[in-house]
Amino acid sequence: MGERFATRAAVVTRALARRLSSPGLAKPPAAPRRILVAHHLLLGDTVMLSPLLAKLRADHPRADIAMTVSPAMVPLYATRPWGVRALAFTPRDAATTRALLAEAPFDLAVVPGDNRYSWLAAALGARHVVAHGDDPHALRNPFVDDERAIGDVPASWGELVAALVAGDEPAPYRRGDWTVRPAVPVDRPAGAYAVLHVGASTALKRWPAARWAAVAAGLASRGLAVVWSAGGGEEPLVAECDPEGRHASTAGRLGLDQLWQLLEGARLVVAPDTGVAHLARAAFAPTLALFGPGSARLCASGDFWRDTPWQALGDPDFPCRDQQRLFGRHVAWVRRCGRGPGECAEPRCMHAIGADAVLAAADALLASRA
Repeated sequence: MGERFATRAAVVTRALARRLSSPGLAKPPAAPRRILVAHHLLLGDTVMLSPLLAKLRADHPRADIAMTVSPAMVPLYATRPWGVRALAFTPRDAATTRALLAEAPFDLAVVPGDNRYSWLAAALGARHVVAHGDDPHALRNPFVDDERAIGDVPASWGELVAALVAGDEPAPYRRGDWTVRPAVPVDRPAGAYAVLHVGASTALKRWPAARWAAVAAGLASRGLAVVWSAGGGEEPLVAECDPEGRHASTAGRLGLDQLWQLLEGARLVVAPDTGVAHLARAAFAPTLALFGPGSARLCASGDFWRDTPWQALGDPDFPCRDQQRLFGRHVAWVRRCGRGPGECAEPRCMHAIGADAVLAAADALLASRA
């Protein structure tokens, strides 16, 4: 029996048993003692849940708040930002599900984006489950007690998830609200340095190697040491950008907690619209995020991240960024592209970003932080 099947069987069995014995509450409890945020999102989407976590903590200062995260992300939450416990979970490892099912029941569960994890919330004994409405897959929704519409007003993903719960909006993010202490510190350049992260979750978010090389040369001429960054298995991307090995590379060698430490000390971070760009924002690193298929509107700073030195680069009106889907829902104001390499032979949206434009934005950002 495969791990995913074992996970699904355990969750479905427990969810049905618990909800049959104790139906969900129609209204959220006024003073929940145990709150769960249930999801299986990628790194960037998880980091962007921070406004929700801050809001829950501000409105429920005594509650035990827990959130499911992929095992690789657990070290990022070891210091319990906003007092949140990280619960390791991945459908690919049924042991993580068995550990979750040992948790005491929750009073309130929030399911951001993908409503299939309302089943997980019900399996963990959540008495009231709130999620975004209009999920087109009916089988994902039987345990959702409260559906909140995404609405017609453009907003960032962080604002959309924070709106799932009532209460005062959280205070804007400040340096120190979230700290990470890696178990094994990373060696960082002694002087000022820039981190260039060349990896991405899809080939269509990658930027041409020649342009990365041009940006690296330009930043080096400005007196910054350059450090290449990429995930495991992406080392060839760095080799393509820097075949002579002129600059240091951390590709495939850092855990996320170590990567945070590297980003935190950087004078500048340049990355595609991928998890590392959003991790850099949380680390308060001056960041240029290169947007091609993704939506800079959905990743916008909003009130919560407004004081972070983070800037999106790219053409906001690129014609084929024309899909209006968000976690399977049709949302009229969304403009993004979720096509794969089989549907798009060349990421023209990424190629539209020039190296000179990145260097000009880097100069302005560095000057503003001087």
